[in-house]
Amino acid sequence: MAGPQRVILLELNELTPPLMFRFMEQGRLPAFRRLHDESRVFVTDAAESGLDLNPWIQWVTVHTGLPLAEHGVRLLGEGGRVAGRTLADRVSAAGLPVWQCGSMNVRPGPELKGVFLPDPWATDALPSPAELEPFFRFVQHHVAEHTNPDESFGGRELVSFLRFMAGHGLSAATTLAIARQLFRERRAPVAWQRVAILDLLQWDVFRWYRRELRPSFASFFSNCVAHLQHTHWREMEPERFSLQPSPEERLRYADAIRWGYEQTDELVARFLDGLEPDTTLIFCSALSQQPDVAWEESGGKLFYRPREIGPLAAFAGVTAPHRFSPVMSEEFWLEFEDEAGARQGEAALAALGVAGESAFRVDRTGRELYVGCAIHHVLPEGARLESASGAARGFFELLYLADSVKSGVHHPDGLLWIRTPDRRHVEHAEKAPLTAIAPTVLSLLGIDVPEEMAEKPLV
Repeated sequence: MAGPQRVILLELNELTPPLMFRFMEQGRLPAFRRLHDESRVFVTDAAESGLDLNPWIQWVTVHTGLPLAEHGVRLLGEGGRVAGRTLADRVSAAGLPVWQCGSMNVRPGPELKGVFLPDPWATDALPSPAELEPFFRFVQHHVAEHTNPDESFGGRELVSFLRFMAGHGLSAATTLAIARQLFRERRAPVAWQRVAILDLLQWDVFRWYRRELRPSFASFFSNCVAHLQHTHWREMEPERFSLQPSPEERLRYADAIRWGYEQTDELVARFLDGLEPDTTLIFCSALSQQPDVAWEESGGKLFYRPREIGPLAAFAGVTAPHRFSPVMSEEFWLEFEDEAGARQGEAALAALGVAGESAFRVDRTGRELYVGCAIHHVLPEGARLESASGAARGFFELLYLADSVKSGVHHPDGLLWIRTPDRRHVEHAEKAPLTAIAPTVLSLLGIDVPEEMAEKPLV
């Protein structure tokens, strides 16, 4: 294949091979079918397991071409500490423009030549250019705090977001989709479908900047399907679980995952319809999911989150000034002014317990704490949270139960379809390592693959 191309990396987090092919065979995913039939098709292997099989690790592997043992990023929000250069860094160094749109836990360096939108869980990253901040804050709030009944998005911030969208690509199709969603919510409990609206808004922004910048390399991240699989696999296949959903839950959410795939299929159609002849589209899921049945005997895996960090920190005895940043599920970051304050906060939070069970797990890196509630089973309404001083307070005064029981868990297999301009279809039997994706992107762009990337390009 002669000459450098443009490359779009379409990052559809955790889409699952068996479900994908089931829904395609049912004729429900015409855009995915078209993409599949015009692509070199691989199944990828995340090459990690246990606590290291998480998307905030695997997407760093995709963007660096390095395994976890070499890139060293284990926690969500640590992307700025990666040992190695990302695709955005290497493409920028080659003098080519980049548009990184929401890629999970992947932080380009200061020499970025282009546009950067952090993922919504980023706690210490800002978009570039700064004009993207109203959009970033809107998405960040609606992702990180969507389960918290005590949090709301301010009116001034909403006005800033609307002004930004009006000047950065808001389409009639997305506006109509929002209106229809709000109308449906007045007639039925379908607020959970807003996850697809965020994708449409991000697509409009992605398209606007891509037209302005014409990047050689662009990435676009979506978490819609991953979220629905984690929360509604039980309703889709109740026969695989001993803890059964209620008839109301079954009626409401039985088709939620399939609906997510169908909404994402419409997004894929937008990508395909707007693709230039010289552009390669790479669809990657990095990993996938499977039913999570390990927690059935304890009532399913539950998540508890702080209502507000101030009262919880005060009860625990955290005295040093700190900044709170929620991330995913039950987890959050606390950033202190110095390491001494972080050590004191670590000890105070680690000492909290419920009926002799540790209430929080705490990982400290310098002056930062990565914290999450360690209790995942059902607690009685009168449960008491106890501190190191012997004080006790109602658990649910300080934390709340997130709105769903987790029923999907990570699986190392992922989807990788590479649609080059020749649209050649080849199905590869051998699994591809995630570390081969970055060399493939660089090769397609005509950039030399560095020696530290051990894998050869797939195309």
